[in-house]
Amino acid sequence: MPQCQPLNPQLCYSNLSNESYPTSKNFPGQYSTLESSTFIGSPGSLLDSSSFPPDQHCSPDNANNSPLSNSCVTDDCGDLKCKLRELESAMLGPDTDVIDGYCNMLETGSDVSPLEMDSWGKVIEMIARKDVKRVLVACATAVAEEDQLFAQWLMDELRQMVSVSGDPIQRLGAYMLEGLVAKQAASGSSIYKALKSKEPASAELLSYMHILFEVCPYIKFGYMSANGAIAEAMKNERRVHIIDFQIGQGSQWVTLLQAFAARPGGAPHIRITGIDDSYSAYARGGGLNIVGQRLSRLAKAFKIPFEFHAVDISGCLVQLKDLGVRRGEALAINFAFMLHHMPDESVSTENHRDRLLRLVKSLNPKVVTLVEQECNTNTAAFLPRFLETLDYYMAMFESMDVTLPRVHKDRINVEQHCLARDVVNLIACEGAERVERHELLGKWRSRFTMAGFKPYPLSALVNRTIKTLLKNYCDSYRLEERDGVLYLGWMNRYLVASCAWQCC
Repeated sequence: MPQCQPLNPQLCYSNLSNESYPTSKNFPGQYSTLESSTFIGSPGSLLDSSSFPPDQHCSPDNANNSPLSNSCVTDDCGDLKCKLRELESAMLGPDTDVIDGYCNMLETGSDVSPLEMDSWGKVIEMIARKDVKRVLVACATAVAEEDQLFAQWLMDELRQMVSVSGDPIQRLGAYMLEGLVAKQAASGSSIYKALKSKEPASAELLSYMHILFEVCPYIKFGYMSANGAIAEAMKNERRVHIIDFQIGQGSQWVTLLQAFAARPGGAPHIRITGIDDSYSAYARGGGLNIVGQRLSRLAKAFKIPFEFHAVDISGCLVQLKDLGVRRGEALAINFAFMLHHMPDESVSTENHRDRLLRLVKSLNPKVVTLVEQECNTNTAAFLPRFLETLDYYMAMFESMDVTLPRVHKDRINVEQHCLARDVVNLIACEGAERVERHELLGKWRSRFTMAGFKPYPLSALVNRTIKTLLKNYCDSYRLEERDGVLYLGWMNRYLVASCAWQCC
């Protein structure tokens, strides 16, 4: 097991962003048109569930199809001319003289700088070492600079280096490569929409989501910390109304109903307003009535007076009239892994992200809970966003690795259907089509403060409950409380932040 490091809120890119990579603009001569890419959603795509049984995928141990695999490009080769000759031979064929001309230019000091030569050497060495992480960054840099020829070559090399059944960086690299292909083709939006229509059967998707819920503590952490804040705020209330802005399966409220049932003096009357969109309806295999029926049966078993109010629309469309607020009810608002899907001022003049917070403030709730990924991708330009996505999801894939074997079919399906599409959306889509727009807690704090909220301190009981939960998982997970916020991290990276707010 890797040695654990203390949590550090700063991003850890291993100096990837400081690398200098060559481009085809300073490569000596033009190379021939490369074989066309395999786009997402087409046969053979890594996100096509029919295309990747583990024994049919490329991996570092089976990369002999790479044009460089049998060359003298190794870590021991000190002759840069040899390296460049092998690279040229791989791309142009054995009978070309581009490299000789390039070296002549180098000797006469014209057109080519030693820095460019050094950068090409680094890229060749990275490929020879099968350094997936750095080759991904080199490829993203080429895409950002619209250097299509160089990016295409790196994509072809990456296809020999990634595998959905490999180690964490090889698996993540497979999906990030798909995103880069779509980004370069400027087809991210249409491809992402196509992916949404290629989901597995709803029962299978629900099963994959349940596996993710069980094998990693991130979602449980969010639900339990939010429930703890709501239970604390409502401990003396007789009528409680919870508005959940993305209720999904409704599983968050099972433990809270149990807690209310055990309350001294009996449970309060509870009403839950569940808001959700059509995508969750697909995963459920039906509308919100399924959630309402399930929670109603549970409440009846616990002898809790209960009502369920369904609002079957996207959070962007919610208005005051949809919420059914009544006098005499203590109100709790739940934003669990939801607000980052709302477009803000960088996307739309309507700025639904802040509009929803102002709407909620007008309801004067007792508590508002916020659970979000601790990730900075909302307004970042493509390359910084790529680096942040790489860093964040690398920690996610590493944490998956300690629970499910690499060749386990369920792990492949969980990563493909529950994580990979978010990765593709982050990399390939822009504007309103990019729905994954995470912000760090500091930015959320500013938004809540401007909307008229102040922090609602989480009780020590919540902290203790989460620590008990984490005892069931690998000790590489880290829990930290800072400034009233709970952070769950994997080794040296924060992944999820949870906090609560009240009206000023």
